[in-house]
Amino acid sequence: MRFFLTMVIMLMVDQLSKYWVVTNFNLGEKWTIIEGILSFTYIHNPGAAFGLMEGKIWFFIFAAFMVVAGMIYYDSKYNPPDIIKYALGLIAGGALGNLVDRIFYKSVIDFISVGWWPVFNIADIGIVVGSIVIFIFLLYQERGNGA
Repeated sequence: MRFFLTMVIMLMVDQLSKYWVVTNFNLGEKWTIIEGILSFTYIHNPGAAFGLMEGKIWFFIFAAFMVVAGMIYYDSKYNPPDIIKYALGLIAGGALGNLVDRIFYKSVIDFISVGWWPVFNIADIGIVVGSIVIFIFLLYQERGNGA
């Protein structure tokens, strides 16, 4: 239940934030929050992170379905620790959020701009945070087992 609830909340927060951007900004418009540090810049990214593999929409759609299906399977078969359930929910919710964009917009809506880093969105934050949590958990587990 923790996995599914986290996934749904992540998906909803992501899609609501993108709806806010789409309804309040023009494509390419920038709203500066803290000069040189944080701004909202509404763009469409037809690729993956950093614009890689632009135009490979069917690959990304297939990959998102496979990732989410794999996480659902893993959660239901192995009943991982709660922290992993939350992390997987963040990743799956983020993947679904970007999947919804790819299906409806043929690209991903990005809008958060931090310093020199490429523009990203809430789904990307969920994917990165979930991945970091899993990495730290696995690292901790490995050290705890005497390795």
